[in-house]
Amino acid sequence: MDGRLSHVIGFDDASFASEHRGDVTVVGAVFSGARLEGVLCGRVRRDGANATRELVRMVRQSRFAPQLQCVLLQGVALAGFNVIDVLQLSESLSLPVLVVARRAPDRPAIREALLHRVSGGRRKWQLIERLGPMEPLVAVHVQRVGLTLAQAQALLERFALHSRIPEPLRTAHLIAGALAGGWSKQRV
Repeated sequence: MDGRLSHVIGFDDASFASEHRGDVTVVGAVFSGARLEGVLCGRVRRDGANATRELVRMVRQSRFAPQLQCVLLQGVALAGFNVIDVLQLSESLSLPVLVVARRAPDRPAIREALLHRVSGGRRKWQLIERLGPMEPLVAVHVQRVGLTLAQAQALLERFALHSRIPEPLRTAHLIAGALAGGWSKQRV
């Protein structure tokens, strides 16, 4: 793996109405250095269990797969509580994965919600626990698989061009927001 990690993909989901119970759009923004190279789109079930499988499919079926060096995620879940098995994602794609969040999540609140309000919540909570807590790094919090702390820091410094969030995630968020129509999330 190139120590510079110049070819990465960042994934984020489109926002949705609280009463929505179907599939939610997921966007992948592929970057080569500071340049947007391509966009991938897929769909995952709200609070479902297919996020990991769909991200693997999206990457493997893309023309960008041979060049990718790292996957970036904005949190460990898409479409509500469709929790990504980050370890399986990394293993399936043979790529390191960096999970980024503006602030450390409220793990007790997430555990409570998963165990008492979400179908399959116990298994989803186990995926989150297995990944471990987030670490503060370069003005964000991260979880990492297949990356050293120094590599994660270099990646953040290289790709956080216009905000604390790396550009591939920021771009995926903006595109997903446009695809969502009238619903919008917090600005990145």
